[in-house]
Amino acid sequence: MMIYAALAIPAYRNRTVPGRVELYFPDADAPADVNIDIEGASFMDRMIKPGWKHLKKKSQKRLAKDKVDKMEVRLLQAGMQLSPIEFKMVQWMLSGALVALSILVIFFMNIAFVHGVLIIFTGVATGITLPKLNMNMKAKKRQAQALRELPDFLDLLTISLEAGLGFDAALSKVVAKKPGVLSDEFKYVLEEVRLGRTRKEGLTAMIGRVPIEELKSLVFSIIQAEKLGIGMVTVLRVQTEEVRQMRTQRAEEKAMKAPVKMLLPMVFFIFPALFIVVLSPAVMQFMEAMKDM
Repeated sequence: MMIYAALAIPAYRNRTVPGRVELYFPDADAPADVNIDIEGASFMDRMIKPGWKHLKKKSQKRLAKDKVDKMEVRLLQAGMQLSPIEFKMVQWMLSGALVALSILVIFFMNIAFVHGVLIIFTGVATGITLPKLNMNMKAKKRQAQALRELPDFLDLLTISLEAGLGFDAALSKVVAKKPGVLSDEFKYVLEEVRLGRTRKEGLTAMIGRVPIEELKSLVFSIIQAEKLGIGMVTVLRVQTEEVRQMRTQRAEEKAMKAPVKMLLPMVFFIFPALFIVVLSPAVMQFMEAMKDM
């Protein structure tokens, strides 16, 4: 009943606001945002959405601005279409669901008090940690995908510039033809430039959303070339070659680390099986010889 009342009160207020406006201002029209057809509206429009908005407003007042800014940057890096307030609410709702599930398990299985408290704390920690882990995994995956796309993206951009297009026109053409993480980010940069932001500001903001060293080097080179009047084609060719060299170096580095990473599985899984196969006949012969003695 309490949950129903919490969800019903915002909807009731939305329904009564137009009536109060009409009572005090007969000649005025009701505001567009509160003119809701209650009878024809669904349960989602009458209950869930007003309750969700009310919770967002309440939660927004409790979060510090610096934490909101950091979380917003991290969500942009992960490519998640959520605001920091919505992400926090997802954490709280998941923690609440896990706590409720833990209480049910404790009640039906007659678990001891101390163990029950540990289970509840584990549910809270899991509800807070899982969304963060998911966000971090998505951010790393997105950065790795952008790094894989960068050499081919630069090749297409260089070819478009050599064909006679300007930088913005070439970038727009490549974005339209090649989908991916980099295309989405450069498309966002182009939209910001069209809205009045400078190219330098748009590219610098893109570095915050995709923080990889190769992209930082590319952006700084583009900004420097634009400032000094250097040909963009030459700059992009040099950057493409550097990106490919760095990719080769990373592959070589991973190949050098592979034997070290394979050592533990070999010691704990392969060597014991190998010793059993090789030494079993000798051990059996030794045991038979001991019996004869």
